[in-house]
Amino acid sequence: MSAINNLRQNLDSGNLDEALLRIYTEASLPSQKERYAEILDTFESLYGSDGDVRLFSAPGRTEIGGNHTDHNHGKVLAASINLDTVAAAAARDDNIICEKSAGHEMNKVDLSDLEPNEKEYGLSSALIRGMCAGFRKNGYNIGGFNSTGVTQVLSGSGLSSSAAFEVLIGTILNYLYNDGNVSSVEIAKIAQFAENEYFGKPSGLMDQMACSVGGFISIDFKDTKNPVVEKIDFDFAATGHSLCIVDTKGSHADLTDEYAAVRREMENAASVFDKSVLREVDENDFYKKIPEIRAKFGDRAVLRATHFYNENRRVDELKAALADNDFETFKSIITESGHSSFMFNQNVFAPFQPKVQPVSVALSICERVLRGRGAWRVHGGGFAGTIQAFVPDDMLCVFSDEIEAVFGEGSCHILKIRPFGGIEIK
Repeated sequence: MSAINNLRQNLDSGNLDEALLRIYTEASLPSQKERYAEILDTFESLYGSDGDVRLFSAPGRTEIGGNHTDHNHGKVLAASINLDTVAAAAARDDNIICEKSAGHEMNKVDLSDLEPNEKEYGLSSALIRGMCAGFRKNGYNIGGFNSTGVTQVLSGSGLSSSAAFEVLIGTILNYLYNDGNVSSVEIAKIAQFAENEYFGKPSGLMDQMACSVGGFISIDFKDTKNPVVEKIDFDFAATGHSLCIVDTKGSHADLTDEYAAVRREMENAASVFDKSVLREVDENDFYKKIPEIRAKFGDRAVLRATHFYNENRRVDELKAALADNDFETFKSIITESGHSSFMFNQNVFAPFQPKVQPVSVALSICERVLRGRGAWRVHGGGFAGTIQAFVPDDMLCVFSDEIEAVFGEGSCHILKIRPFGGIEIK
């Protein structure tokens, strides 16, 4: 029996159920099995049934704490989620990668050319080429493969669909050509390299690390070349809560300057001390020079810097709460973080659009519905897009109904924290 038919049989017979239930909920298992069957069908239609076809999964991620701290070399807390990007893949012997994701054109990458190409900036083929270049640069094996895939990681939602794709490609290379011996941390670093040097996006390491390592992780960016990554053991499933990401349907158009101003104003405050980022400035020294910062750069620079110092401290407090299995304290810190983003970092709405505040409206619904039970905060860059809420499972229906009555059907995405990163499913 061919490998692809063996996988089909294992899906149909339930032999893969245990592996799939490590990732997905029992209620979603039938639909997930259909999803994998479909990518196997697509694989066969494109490449035939020959070859040792295998299944792979890489998760999206969510930022838990550390809102707008990484760009000033601060601390963050992130986690992988149970929305993932999956693929069927099989090695080929001609040094060509053919990758087809649902809804996208086929990517064909020749591994004899691993140089960055500005014409490829922003394309998936650049990420594939960059991942292969990073593997080879770090002394690992690479080779061609055929793959078909599909993603549930929402694009533009702050859940890092691009990082999930990068980690998926790295996971395929790891298991097809390196016997799974490349560490998840190394795959994340290679993914950042691919995104920076080949995709043309100067991203930090948080997205890739959360997708690759999995579960809750903290990252300290004090030394950006060697960030300190710590995996935090915590059984989120035992808390009786779900993680909800609410898509407020706000547009990110015309907000580039608003995002850039957050980083710029924090760095302006640091420049008073002849430093490039706030992490290099002692907090007590900062408070002593608030009058000078106000005079040079205005009050918002002071407020955003204040948020940075407090948010860094909150990341440590969140880690401690998880280590102590104290989820109630964890939730209170999450909500405090959200209030700080609103009041001090001021990345919940754009001042030039006072009538456009979908994130503010979503947060107000959270406060009314979840007060005393859950937690809520702006998610990611802010100004538009998504919010995050930790919702008791017995309130999910009420919360979802309240949110979707305002933002539309499908705007409330109910997630779980996934305890591991990129894997082969077998």
